[in-house]
Amino acid sequence: MKFGGTSVGDAERIKRAARRIVAAREQGRRVVAVLSARGKTTDELIAMAEEVSTAPDPREMDMLLSTGERISCALCAMAINDLGHRAISLTGSQAGIVTDTSHTKARILDVRADRIRDALYDDLIVLVAGFQGVSTSKDVTTLGRGGSDTTAVALAAAIDAEVCEIYTDVAGVFSADPRIVPDARKLPVVSFEEMLEMSASGAGVLQLRSVEYARNHGIRIHCRSSFTESPGTFVVGEEETMERPLITAVTHSRDEARITLLGVPDHPGVAGRIFTALADANVNVDMIIQNEPESEGAAADMSFTVPRSDLRVARATLDPVVAQVGIKAVAEDPEMGKVSVVGAGMKSHPGVAARVFSTLGDQGINIEMISTSPIKISCVVTADMVDRAVRALHEAFELGADQIEAEHPFGTSRVTTPTGSTQDAEGGTAMRSRGASL
Repeated sequence: MKFGGTSVGDAERIKRAARRIVAAREQGRRVVAVLSARGKTTDELIAMAEEVSTAPDPREMDMLLSTGERISCALCAMAINDLGHRAISLTGSQAGIVTDTSHTKARILDVRADRIRDALYDDLIVLVAGFQGVSTSKDVTTLGRGGSDTTAVALAAAIDAEVCEIYTDVAGVFSADPRIVPDARKLPVVSFEEMLEMSASGAGVLQLRSVEYARNHGIRIHCRSSFTESPGTFVVGEEETMERPLITAVTHSRDEARITLLGVPDHPGVAGRIFTALADANVNVDMIIQNEPESEGAAADMSFTVPRSDLRVARATLDPVVAQVGIKAVAEDPEMGKVSVVGAGMKSHPGVAARVFSTLGDQGINIEMISTSPIKISCVVTADMVDRAVRALHEAFELGADQIEAEHPFGTSRVTTPTGSTQDAEGGTAMRSRGASL
């Protein structure tokens, strides 16, 4: 069970999480819970660092940021003990989470969960501080934003858990952000592949690396609200999903920045040097477009997107490369956004790209860059056009709750639960979008 920052945001919410953990234990389950830092704690810690340093040392940032989750775990353990159960709180390193040495963006290499297994054997409820581990060089590391999701999935894999429940402040995964599209519907089931594309495209419900880890280790995820008892969204293998909608969801991000290299020499190996330097600096590059030179040996232009938070690091990394290879100029657009349509059904149905581009064109939205995969089409647009693009695409593909019709009026859409039983999904009727081909 993993509880996000809003789920442990104050004393009463910590007590509510404790009661939920205890309820699972009293149902006969052995429980490991991963907790995030309370509310805005991480942001407050970052602000503290910036008060004393303009460029905080990454190692010391990890030491600082790891304290937020430890506070949550210790407080929740106290609440559980007051409810008559025994709990123990562990840091990431005490829980055996071993990472690489990339401070502030570390990746989990191994989970040595012997201490957790021993505690479970002793009938303890185990609380683990999310978002953190210990590097191979024995330093405290953190896993980046949303890293508590990855912590939870990695622990679930290590102890062979029946399910990894992600408790958050939303009811599950929706067909679009309900704050932008009020009639967005909750999805009862999503495949790992669709969730990977949705997370990579801006859906903030689950962190990308947690979904990758779950897919690679076959860990069933149940994303649900910490404030209700209702089922949320199950993220499972593609073989378990019953529906193949043309489009499952529309996702978006406003945290994109575009870098354009003007006058890139048309020589073998130049692109390799550029992107190797960015990779070494731990900058994640998303879309890449290069304009081919008009004649052999002429210079080309290259554009690519990076997270806005990495723009400063990317520019500093590129400066020496630009000078070395003879790139004429560098331009940046920090206020970019991205909108994507995701759906397993588009693998076998033509015309999705045409509808996406036509819809955006009808709205007067200029597409700056395009990226595709077998189940996703992403378009970079200016940040101020993101909301309009999301609403238009959601309507064009008829994904709204009031645009769903019953496929079998007397049938039910069944979801296999972690214990092997089945339950009705979303009102007990097998449903599909009118805009989908199933």
